Amino acid sequence: MSGVRFVPLKFGLAIMNDFPPDAVPADRVAAMREQVRAARDAGISSVWVLQHYLGNMPTLQPVPILSALAQDAGEMTLGTNMFILPLHHPVQVAEDFATLDHITGGRAVAGFGMGYRENEFDSFGVPMDQRVGRFEESVSLIRQLWSGERVTFEGSHYSVRDQHISLRPVQPGGPQIWIGAGPHKKGAQRAARLGDAWIVPPHVTPEKLEVVLGHYQAERERLGRGPSELVVRRELLLDHDADRARALGIRYRGALTRKYAEFNAPEKGDNYRHLATEQAAAEVADSSYLFTDPEGAVRALKDLERQGLTYIVLRAQWYDTPQEQVLATLELFRNEVLPAFR
Repeated sequence: MSGVRFVPLKFGLAIMNDFPPDAVPADRVAAMREQVRAARDAGISSVWVLQHYLGNMPTLQPVPILSALAQDAGEMTLGTNMFILPLHHPVQVAEDFATLDHITGGRAVAGFGMGYRENEFDSFGVPMDQRVGRFEESVSLIRQLWSGERVTFEGSHYSVRDQHISLRPVQPGGPQIWIGAGPHKKGAQRAARLGDAWIVPPHVTPEKLEVVLGHYQAERERLGRGPSELVVRRELLLDHDADRARALGIRYRGALTRKYAEFNAPEKGDNYRHLATEQAAAEVADSSYLFTDPEGAVRALKDLERQGLTYIVLRAQWYDTPQEQVLATLELFRNEVLPAFR
């Protein structure tokens, strides 16, 4: 359209910070740093890590590991995808992410999700039916604390009386808050209302993506919040042989899916059907993931760009994926995919 400035599609990389049960994460930190440098050199804009507690895979917690990776990230932003907000007190979260913002020189993004695993909530003593209330109160209080002004807050779950955060974030008003929410109307509307962006989960098909992003954009318009980044996660494994890429991707991602399936799903229904059977997992991979050759990845990403997506967060490693495969994927992405978007 005439007069509209073209904004190149941006990419992030979700670094694996949950490992097979027999792995020693201390032995993996150097490989994580190598991946961050490779992503930086490939023109990727951000790095992301996840959070779980009491799981079946040893998991490095996100804020400490992002702090360790910051020295390798250059000008990349560093974010959580997702930090389980209802399990934490918002005062601590505000202070921790303000600290991360200082360590990264103002390049932190606070990706907040509600969480879903029953064992985590049971062990923290947080009732599952309080997730939404705690989440919404926490976002509000954290934003107020990040202002640096004195805050009085009286909620159903948290209260602060005439206090202020001594460590103001580097970014005025604090890091952006990107919301993790399920791919349905309520999740889209919550993300639109509370967040600066919404990271849509990776298994959402292009058809479903169009629907839920419609809900998200309509709610932001209704609230007068204006446009935001439109973000989706996608799994990525590249090889010049597309069939080989598909086979490897389904194998490695499938190993992770089987471990995740040992816990309750985030919700019932088709949105998480890939957790139910290997056949369903393969079908979801074919419809939503980028297990293909570079040309196929360009076509799929161009389709997302035409849908209005502005930011794709990629993950290129799951469970026992070898480091060499991750680096090979990133090299193909840098040389044969990214130039199509610059």
